[in-house]
Amino acid sequence: MTVFVRPHAKLLRKRLLEPRRFIQVITGPRQSGKTTLVRGIAASLRASVRYASADEPTLRDRGWIDDEWRAARSGAEGRRGAVLVLDEIQKVPGWSETVKRLWDEDTRTRETLMVVVLGSAPLLIQRGLTESLAGRFEVLRLPHWSYAEMREAFGFSLDEYLFYGGYPGAAQFVREPERWARYVVDSLIETTISRDVLLLTRVDKPALLRRLFDLGCRYSGQILSYTKMLGQLQDAGNATTLAHYLDLLAGAGMITGLQKYAGSAARSRGSIPKLQVLNTALMTAQSKLTLNEARADREFWGRLVESAAGAHLANAAAAGECELFYWRERNREVDFVARAGRRVTAIEVKSGRRRETPAGMDAFAASFKGVRRLLVGGDGIALEEFLARPARQWIDR
Repeated sequence: MTVFVRPHAKLLRKRLLEPRRFIQVITGPRQSGKTTLVRGIAASLRASVRYASADEPTLRDRGWIDDEWRAARSGAEGRRGAVLVLDEIQKVPGWSETVKRLWDEDTRTRETLMVVVLGSAPLLIQRGLTESLAGRFEVLRLPHWSYAEMREAFGFSLDEYLFYGGYPGAAQFVREPERWARYVVDSLIETTISRDVLLLTRVDKPALLRRLFDLGCRYSGQILSYTKMLGQLQDAGNATTLAHYLDLLAGAGMITGLQKYAGSAARSRGSIPKLQVLNTALMTAQSKLTLNEARADREFWGRLVESAAGAHLANAAAAGECELFYWRERNREVDFVARAGRRVTAIEVKSGRRRETPAGMDAFAASFKGVRRLLVGGDGIALEEFLARPARQWIDR
């Protein structure tokens, strides 16, 4: 059987074959294939490889990093060198200071040990990197699996991808809808919230965070003020708390809140967010619908189409390929605005959920000169073609 390999593997392999320069940091949500990718590459290298994971019910301590690091050093064979892989590193308190000390020791003694650290909580990984490891690392971000990848690896049709999303581990259960939904809810959603967010970050109102996640899935693709969110959640809280929790959920690869495009970062930051799931499985697994029932529900299917297009763009933004916004003035709206460098692209998704008009695109183009327009669905680019290509290709055209 042919094993599917994500395209990111080629870049990581190239880096590991170069002379020792930087710590390689691999981040991404659960089930993005970080561990599988690194193990596959490590097995193909002519080097001694030591793999260790901190993904245990009880937290590891800094001494564990010391022990694994020294064992990896001793495992080097002649000039072939060695590779140390530390998985779920963010679960070790103070991990970045220990990694910095050991890395600097190796630099002074000309040790050739290559180091790869992995984590499924990008916000926590980034905090450790910026606090202690400046100038010593480079990052490879793995987003959720795309339609092209799920189609090639598992034979997904477009409708199957829209409904079942981009979780490779769940693909084996698509012929058993109830089992698939339970796997996504129990093994992915609950594990991510309890182990990647609540266990590692101070959250004063965990019940509020969970309800915010449910709300984000239910209203994906909609612009919702924090005041309205608080009314829906029926919980004591404030806009600052919700914005912080939304950032935590985005960092875990679950949902994000897109800001309104205003031409400047300062003006965008204080805007009302547009809720957006990063994987459509998060919507459908909790919907109690089957694929056929979802297709028959025009309103729900329309939201799913819009959310799939948005997730495609939002995952590219999470990987650093672009910035993603929405735009609205009065009753005129543009679904997505992608900015890559100085290039700004306005993207409208025709899902059949409502009567769309070009008024929003026209008004946006009048307000911001030099923008490009992209219509997905309807008379524009077919949704399948849009999802099958990397988002950057559409933004850079």
